[in-house]
Amino acid sequence: MSIISTVLIVVVALEALYIMGMEMFGSEEKLHQTFGLRKEYLKMPEARVAMANQGLYNGFIGIGLLSCRFIFPENAQYMGSMMFVIFVIVAAVYGWLSAKNPKILLAQGTPAILALLALLIFK
Repeated sequence: MSIISTVLIVVVALEALYIMGMEMFGSEEKLHQTFGLRKEYLKMPEARVAMANQGLYNGFIGIGLLSCRFIFPENAQYMGSMMFVIFVIVAAVYGWLSAKNPKILLAQGTPAILALLALLIFK
């Protein structure tokens, strides 16, 4: 796998882990600023549980990407990386459409799309 693909995969993984940290442990104020969620919503215990669960899945994506690239056997790295990068792209598109916020696609989708292109081009 190329150095370009590896760097972009690591960027996507670190972003997913950052989002995990924000969703699971971020303060109401930081979550409001970062994700644009209403403060009233973030005060609800159910919202915090939902955010933590969502964060857990983002963590799985980040760890999955890093595992695919650095732990999986060489013959599984490419397909595993492709799978997780596509998951991130689908999540970014869904987030953009459901939240009607193009920043989601730009922030989360762009690095993943670049990683996918790098994987396809520099296989």
